[in-house]
Amino acid sequence: MAKISTCLWFGKDAEAAVRVYVSLVPGSSITHVQRSPGDWPGGKAGEVILVAFTLGGQSFQALNGGTPADYGTAASISVSCADQAEVDRLWAGLTADGGAEIMCGWLRDRWGVPWQVVPEALPRLLANPDAGVSSRVFTAMTQMVKLDIAALERAAAG
Repeated sequence: MAKISTCLWFGKDAEAAVRVYVSLVPGSSITHVQRSPGDWPGGKAGEVILVAFTLGGQSFQALNGGTPADYGTAASISVSCADQAEVDRLWAGLTADGGAEIMCGWLRDRWGVPWQVVPEALPRLLANPDAGVSSRVFTAMTQMVKLDIAALERAAAG
């Protein structure tokens, strides 16, 4: 069976981005750094061309393509967080040094990569069989930038 890995495109700082990512997400590591054996359109011989890494056990690659990419919003890296402290830590780390908050738990890191930082409580609260509860939680979520578990639970309680 083929091994599947998401590849993220960077201008020239794939390794720096990956070092930030693996420092923030538990269970993550850099598994290989490939340097270019010769000059190429995006750089010189010996420069990092590809970084293989895992984030929370998921396989990724980061490619230095020479020109920064526009990621759009059609795809993102979604991280499920156990508690508010983890949400806050990831949020601060990913928005640092030029990252941007979006809404409803979405942000862009300083390289433009879109992320969703989602507390584990959110899907549970949204799946409540009581339509009033799930509706209040959904409404509360849509008014947030960084997700706040206590506010979501207050909305669920009515």
